[in-house]
Amino acid sequence: MYEMKDDYLVGIREIDDEHRRLFELAEEAYQLLQNEFIPDKYDNINRLLQELKEYAALHFAHEEAYMEKIQYKKMFTQKIQHQQFCQKLEEFNLEDVDENQESAIMDILDFLTEWLIHHIVENDKEIGQ
Repeated sequence: MYEMKDDYLVGIREIDDEHRRLFELAEEAYQLLQNEFIPDKYDNINRLLQELKEYAALHFAHEEAYMEKIQYKKMFTQKIQHQQFCQKLEEFNLEDVDENQESAIMDILDFLTEWLIHHIVENDKEIGQ
């Protein structure tokens, strides 16, 4: 369901590869939601959130370093959006996640879908132009 498509390519290999990994993490969340054989998904959700936090921080550092190198004019806006992404991940309350796991996964997927599609298409693609 979640896959990196040509429409999402920025044209900068490192950034595209990292975006591809973010799509893979979204796909992992989707597969977890669909998996009826895991009755308690808390540990998987917690691991996924941790991986998203760590990978997003790494990716944003690389992306921002690239933008700085090319003196990208919208870098400040990008940095704010990156901070908002990280903040949103921090807002997922693990107690709430444990009590309503399916809803938590849906919230994560909604957030990632919005971010991956809109941020990459509307903002990141401009970096490669």
